[in-house]
Amino acid sequence: MPKSVRKAVIPAAGLGTRFLPFSKAVPKEMLPVIDRPVIQYIIEEAVDAGIEDILIITSRHKKVMEDHFDRHTELEAVLAGKGKTAEADEVRALSELADIHFVRQGEALGLGHAIGTAKNHVGDEPFVVLLGDDIMLNSVLKGMIASYEEHQSSVVALMEVPKENISSYGCAAIEPVVASGGSATSSNLVQVTDLVEKPAVDVAPSNLAIMGRYLFTPSIFDEIERTKPGVGAEIQITDAMLSLLGSQTMYGYTFSEGRYDTGMKIDYLRAVVDFALDREDLAPEFRQILLAAVKREGLA
Repeated sequence: MPKSVRKAVIPAAGLGTRFLPFSKAVPKEMLPVIDRPVIQYIIEEAVDAGIEDILIITSRHKKVMEDHFDRHTELEAVLAGKGKTAEADEVRALSELADIHFVRQGEALGLGHAIGTAKNHVGDEPFVVLLGDDIMLNSVLKGMIASYEEHQSSVVALMEVPKENISSYGCAAIEPVVASGGSATSSNLVQVTDLVEKPAVDVAPSNLAIMGRYLFTPSIFDEIERTKPGVGAEIQITDAMLSLLGSQTMYGYTFSEGRYDTGMKIDYLRAVVDFALDREDLAPEFRQILLAAVKREGLA
């Protein structure tokens, strides 16, 4: 019987150098977007898509992430004693979001290596990978899981980027998914035919970039073990995926909006604005603040 997707891996072992000096003592995954850290948004996205078991790949000095999802009975008691039952329930719920585990990567040998450390935990099940920098205000992960349930094969999230920026990403060559009747499907699912990690602009096969969400069959672990260090002398997950293409059909789930790379300062600010506008308790007053800023800067 085909196995359902119930496990997720979140690589979160990076140093976060783009957010120094903040990230010197606080993991970049704990950057607050309004009133919760980036890592919480990612876990909530996974849970909302039906994930039950989550493994977070960390490194030294990131224990604060474990603390965030642990019980804090003293705080809960103080809140309850002050009659703040909603706040107490919210704090307690963090430890009940999913079955959350942590493991250290040990050495910074690349994203492929980080995902490979999850092999014993994942076992022989399909699983999703959510990058610890990327938060999504869309339903990409749900769509990827639905695609896996239909095709029983690996799926990667793809988004068009300006051609001049493609060398910052893993890049996919694609072709339409052909339906059983011989015609191309009309969905946002495509078939991946080739992958290149951070290609030069003049040799990139497309402007479709791999964007922070993967769904793998367990076969990926064998490919990671066989993968030699590539770009940046690191074990690149794109190289392992390219090897997987030799034995398994791979699909791309395309989308166009709702992705925020919170490892980039400008995208982090964009996330704060968009997520605030998406909240009923903040949006009305926040819109007025934005309108005032626009007028003050002479932008309207």
